[in-house]
Amino acid sequence: MHIQMTPQALLTQFNYPINEQTIAQMSKIIENTVGFEDFSKHLLSLKDALIPSDGVIALSNSQNYLKIKCDENSAHSTIDAFNEVVHHWANKYKITLQKVGAKPTYYIIGQK
Repeated sequence: MHIQMTPQALLTQFNYPINEQTIAQMSKIIENTVGFEDFSKHLLSLKDALIPSDGVIALSNSQNYLKIKCDENSAHSTIDAFNEVVHHWANKYKITLQKVGAKPTYYIIGQK
């Protein structure tokens, strides 16, 4: 069974409003992310796995990528758990991530 994650479906899953601007932004992210169609259905399991560590998947304001982030003011143990979940997911689905500075934030670049 093939699950197609449309921009509207993803926006809904990530708690964004559905309007022309967010649909256009998500469409650009999908086009810019290598192999997006192949791993997009696994974003939902990542979203669920991030909940205990206060992590979220969000639209980037500066890049045409989704980003995975955690509050940088969280406890070290929470940030460590967040990083572990993110790296496990990326390794499992062969996803290339780009670390954003010293923050607990990563861009999802695409599939390797």
